[in-house]
Amino acid sequence: MKITNIKSDSFWFVFLLILALLLWLLNLGNLPLRDWDEGYYATVAQDMFQSGNWLYLTYSDQPFLLKPPLIIWLINISYNLAGINEFTTRFLCALITSFGVPLLYLVGRNLFLKQEPAIFSSLVYLTLLPMVRHGRLAMIDGIINTFFIFAILSLLKSKKQPLWAIGFGFGIGLIALSKGILALALGGILGVYILWDREQEAFKILLTKITQLLGLKAIFKPILIALKNSDKSLLNNYFLWIGLLLGFLPVIIWYYLQIKYYGEQFIQVHFLQQNFDRLSTAVEGNSGSPWYYIVELIKYSLPWLLFLPNGLFLAWKKRQKSWGKLVLVGFFLFLGIITIMGTKLPWYIMPIYPFFALAVGYYLSYLYGGDKQYPKLYTFCFFSLSIMIVAGGIYLWKDTQEIILVIMACLLFITFFLTSQKLKQNSPNFINILVIGLYSSLILLITSSVWVWELNEAFAVKPVANLIKENTPPKTIIYTSFEYSRPSLDFYSHRQILAENNATLEKLASTGSYLLLDQETFDNLKLTDVKILGEVKEFILISTNNQ
Repeated sequence: MKITNIKSDSFWFVFLLILALLLWLLNLGNLPLRDWDEGYYATVAQDMFQSGNWLYLTYSDQPFLLKPPLIIWLINISYNLAGINEFTTRFLCALITSFGVPLLYLVGRNLFLKQEPAIFSSLVYLTLLPMVRHGRLAMIDGIINTFFIFAILSLLKSKKQPLWAIGFGFGIGLIALSKGILALALGGILGVYILWDREQEAFKILLTKITQLLGLKAIFKPILIALKNSDKSLLNNYFLWIGLLLGFLPVIIWYYLQIKYYGEQFIQVHFLQQNFDRLSTAVEGNSGSPWYYIVELIKYSLPWLLFLPNGLFLAWKKRQKSWGKLVLVGFFLFLGIITIMGTKLPWYIMPIYPFFALAVGYYLSYLYGGDKQYPKLYTFCFFSLSIMIVAGGIYLWKDTQEIILVIMACLLFITFFLTSQKLKQNSPNFINILVIGLYSSLILLITSSVWVWELNEAFAVKPVANLIKENTPPKTIIYTSFEYSRPSLDFYSHRQILAENNATLEKLASTGSYLLLDQETFDNLKLTDVKILGEVKEFILISTNNQ
């Protein structure tokens, strides 16, 4: 039996939401917070919780000027409701991210007008590893995707119900209140889609003129020509302008108050260093090749990536339809934007996944919808994946204490092997097997102790934080020989721990300080007249003679 038309849209919305809530909220607090974003946001929210100051953000009592406040407000709401811990730090971010799954189903219903591609798109989105991992963390990127999907849904529904245009303004406004300048990029992408979808002649004029540009001054002329030649159907919808006004009013007020309070310092740090510098330079050494994000897609979006080329090809063939335009504009334009940016980080690619899922979901519905000869390449690829999983399972069996990961490897082997067999038989049931297998595997992953695998990159933070809390006064600055400062250590210790080189540590010791040193540095500095306050694992906490 086919899955279409056997359940209502309300059923699918609730069903998909339940699946997403389970995947995003289960065992949410079973692991410590990771560096960097989680540690930063949790520490700022902790400051807000203790001070009661919701307007001016601080990090260890120093101004925090890097990000707009929405994620900090969300975390602080959780702290006020249920205390400060890992679960409350991540809860509202994960909750909001999970709503992106059923919202994407509604986007698909408005684009495709059929249930099958809408259902498949949302299931692909649900089982993408980057979405699950980053969406469960206290990070901005998951909630931005949900706001973005809501803005797309509002835009689509406004074609028949103009009141929905208000939602578009709120969605983009929430993105601006979360990550500032990203609202311009994502709003601009949807603006290009609007021009192409509703004002095709205007869009053609715009593209023609842009290709003739010789300087920046000419940019505005083709845009004005495009708008002049358009039918202005959306631009004349006053609900759009009401939504943009209401959505951006909190953003404008907050930025006005920050500039008034901090002055030039806020402009330099927030706008220039944190936003515009990332466009042209590799901030904090986060650089990468032009194909950096292609590699990210290959690494983390398998096995759905195998269906993406044909999904994009169908979008091109259907480019006269609204869904084809949205997928092509969203996927390639956003990929181009993040590729030319100087700063490269894995989670910057997150807004591409709704378009990824829509393209793959439509192609899966195409395969599901009739007697078709499936490409033999898929059979080979999934069989190869099953063999690779066997090799990975053997490695895990020898070198890990996590039996759950071994079970997960076995499940993935069965999933990929059965998928290859169903593909070989041209059976559409391969989709059911693949979705169930991937979802079950992700459930196993999040119940393990390694779903935040970055925690293995450095020392366990909680024992060291407890050592510091028990032996130093509150609000003390501690200096460490570790190679970099860890925001998660600041959060758990309720102190600021700054990384310094050996020469600086030697000077600090002579002036009276608390030092957190590894054994080798402690021996090399040859410090005298110091008090050892405690030791944990590879670290020694000392106070100098002036303390």
